[in-house]
Amino acid sequence: MSSQDEQRIGGSQQGGGLHGRFDYLLDAKKRFSVPADWRDAMGSPDYVYVLPDPAMQYLHLLPPEEMERTFEVLRHRDLFEGDLDASLGLINEYVDKVWLDGQGRIRVNDQLLNHAMIEDTIVMIGTRTRAQLWSLKLRPATSALDQDAFEEAYRTFKKCKSQIESRKR
Repeated sequence: MSSQDEQRIGGSQQGGGLHGRFDYLLDAKKRFSVPADWRDAMGSPDYVYVLPDPAMQYLHLLPPEEMERTFEVLRHRDLFEGDLDASLGLINEYVDKVWLDGQGRIRVNDQLLNHAMIEDTIVMIGTRTRAQLWSLKLRPATSALDQDAFEEAYRTFKKCKSQIESRKR
């Protein structure tokens, strides 16, 4: 790690959005910095949302605009919808709205850090409009690209892109 307790692995703000990987040591208060170019790409928000992934053991960091776009869709539902209300209550129980301090640091609550097994180092991976927050134990740095995994990820991307485009037609 550098003197800033950060290791940047190929990250940038290429074309806007959140890209690349950053490994950060948590400080004594369990805070970590959101990369400055990511804060810029998110519109320099005062806060972000952090929530667990529904299928895997990592967290999502969402800028306010991304989370609020999801909330907007839900505004057009009936006031009481049993199963949906129960689901929303459970999901929102685990959403953490965290404020960025003057140095761009955030403190995610212990429950979420424990869920993702994040102890001393956090791995941040940009996914264009949001970021994944991983434990270094679950997402170790590698010295070489895993071509098979990259190829599979690209196939999945193309499939999803195709499905989205067909819905727009």
